[in-house]
Amino acid sequence: MNDSKLPEGQALAPLSAGSPAVRAAADLANRPSDGPLVLTTDEVPAGYRVVRTVGLVRGNTIRARHVGKDIMAAFRTLVGGEITEYTKLMAESREQAVDRMRAECVARGGNAVLAARMTTSTVMGGAAEILAYGTAVVVEPEG
Repeated sequence: MNDSKLPEGQALAPLSAGSPAVRAAADLANRPSDGPLVLTTDEVPAGYRVVRTVGLVRGNTIRARHVGKDIMAAFRTLVGGEITEYTKLMAESREQAVDRMRAECVARGGNAVLAARMTTSTVMGGAAEILAYGTAVVVEPEG
């Protein structure tokens, strides 16, 4: 159990939608829109109590690199620095996986995902899977 508390006057905020570019590439068809959804890596968020456990929820996406972006990335490796083409691709992929996890939570009657985690694996050369997973629950504010 997590005994940490939020600073006085602060509450858990709903998941940020990210930058406009990431939002545009996210899975908006699966983005829940019926109110805020608590998403946290904590086992039990401070200031809330778990009323009911819904179960494991997950969302994933598999993305492949784009040949045009590979060319730009290859040039960037010559001069050094961040490979922004891949950074953007991974950010979009994470956002889409989280959107799908959130949608599954809402579809199953939850209003929070606790112990949220992400993992990445290579599916084949040039393609990676992003998996977001956690425990869907129903929470309510304490007191």
